[in-house]
Amino acid sequence: MVGVYLSGALLIGVLLYLLKNHVANVILILAFIILQWTLTIYEYANLNSTQLVYFTPDALAVIFLFVLSIVSVPAFYHSFVYFTKHPYKPREQGMFYAAMVILNASLSAAYLSNHLGITWVFVELTTLSASALIYHRRSKLTLEGTWKYIFICSISITLVFIGILFTTVAVQQAGIKDLFYPVLSLNASKLDDFWLKLSFLFIFTGFTAKAGLVPMYTAGIDAKDKAPYPAGAMLASVVMNVGFIGIFRYYEITSHSSIFEWTNKILMISGILSIFVATVYMMRVKNIKRIMAYSGVEHMGIVMLGMAAGGIGYYAAILHLILHSFAKPALFFQFGQIYRTYGSKSIYDVGDYFKYNINGAIVLLLAYFVITAMPPSGLFISEFLVFRSVFEAGELWILILVVVLLTFIIWALGKNFFKMLFINPVKDYPEKRESIPFTESISQYILLILVICIGLIPPGRLVELIHAAISTLPD
Repeated sequence: MVGVYLSGALLIGVLLYLLKNHVANVILILAFIILQWTLTIYEYANLNSTQLVYFTPDALAVIFLFVLSIVSVPAFYHSFVYFTKHPYKPREQGMFYAAMVILNASLSAAYLSNHLGITWVFVELTTLSASALIYHRRSKLTLEGTWKYIFICSISITLVFIGILFTTVAVQQAGIKDLFYPVLSLNASKLDDFWLKLSFLFIFTGFTAKAGLVPMYTAGIDAKDKAPYPAGAMLASVVMNVGFIGIFRYYEITSHSSIFEWTNKILMISGILSIFVATVYMMRVKNIKRIMAYSGVEHMGIVMLGMAAGGIGYYAAILHLILHSFAKPALFFQFGQIYRTYGSKSIYDVGDYFKYNINGAIVLLLAYFVITAMPPSGLFISEFLVFRSVFEAGELWILILVVVLLTFIIWALGKNFFKMLFINPVKDYPEKRESIPFTESISQYILLILVICIGLIPPGRLVELIHAAISTLPD
């Protein structure tokens, strides 16, 4: 099925680029969505069955495939809405849709990859396709954002490649002949600690560019700001997941070696620094999309804390990542409506939103409680479990520090969100503005309700998949 999917995605991408017709675009996008869901359901029905040698749908891959398939539907829908309000040339529209399709295909393949080298290849493809989306508007600012993204991601992917080379040295010394994750995990205790530490450092650092973690988190900040909002929604959710899965796969390997405690310290340091950096910038930044980009850095830091603490933290980290992947796109889709209403991304230019778009304002208000992990947000459950794991690991001072930082974040977000909702903007705007239909907010309501329901009443099968995904990690 993987071969059929990748071939079909490539064909659809090429046709989207070549055919300059709106009806053809709609048909091709619908065909790809069907193909995406077919792959997801097929892989779920064939868990742990190796395909084309290099692809295995384990529990974590299937979870992320479902997340990607769910998020991609409103992302494509809002892309069509975007082009109805921004009439770009057919060729430019075709290139955007083609890049979206290739991005989805690259992410799917990276999730399913069971080989270190193949994961590297498809993660690099996500960089190329995402760059086309970021540069879509073809302005000086988008060019700057694109080059920053390419430059930082190129460095990061080079670091991952160096880590793979160091892994190869360790593997050859141990008499192992390949880089399949199951083989590396099975033989992790035979690998030299020095080379394994070097490998983890380089691979972890490289994948932080996609995951949105310190030290390479800057790659995604400008990208999410400059990209059209449907693409920004993808970059802020499913693309960050591919960075996590790259880290998680290698973390599984080190968990069976003598350097496991050392790798947990690396995760803990990165998690704390990520939350700290996010706090500093979220208190100062006044660009709405950049605030949400830094919010992603904060949430990924929380995920790393859960992983480093272990125990229930493993489960909480995966659950938190799933819920964040639904919450953040809802906000980016809503920011598209805010920009159409005010023509600005600045907090100072946005205000009294209830007056102009009541449906969107309710989404924004609900999203504030969801994204800050306040009840009834499902993120409250996952964050609570992360804090519990940190406490049980005996890291009380770290827990206190994180709670203080998150308090500042809640205050900063509340100040900005409530200003947008209830206080008049600095500039005066004409009373007559575009009326945004309720149908454009439906996807955001659905995504936010998913965050609440999955957190409070997680489906039994999802719980089983999460436990299967972390079953190889030490208790």
